Amino acid sequence: MPTKHDDPETLSRFTGSLVRRAQQRHVAVWLSVVSAEITSVQYAALEILQMTPGVNQRQLGDELDVDRSTIADLVARMVRNNLIERSDDPVDKRSYVLFLTPAGKKQLATLRPRVEELERILTARLTPAECLELRRLLLALLPLGE
Repeated sequence: MPTKHDDPETLSRFTGSLVRRAQQRHVAVWLSVVSAEITSVQYAALEILQMTPGVNQRQLGDELDVDRSTIADLVARMVRNNLIERSDDPVDKRSYVLFLTPAGKKQLATLRPRVEELERILTARLTPAECLELRRLLLALLPLGE
């Protein structure tokens, strides 16, 4: 008897449906394994600021692939939660540069092993080569230049 995943008439034949379902699984595992307070986008921002302290708000938004209003809200929330600090950009006074706070660095150190566990859970049924191929294929779905 075919399963719902074997039936060509099911939604599993549509890439968008599979991507949506994979994202739903990612969110569910994130909430149970990583954090209910810090989102995956906030975590990515912490990682970027760890690697490139002093990046400006626009550059962070570009790295995260979010629009100006979204990055402004994200940064404001992270500043309120004492994860990052912003100061005037010495080069462009209309812009802010961003840095991790000591609490942000501690949060990043706490979350990093949990994110690694999330990766292990999500890719448990894949070989290392399949994991690389999955990432390559997902990147291929994104517009050029991202």
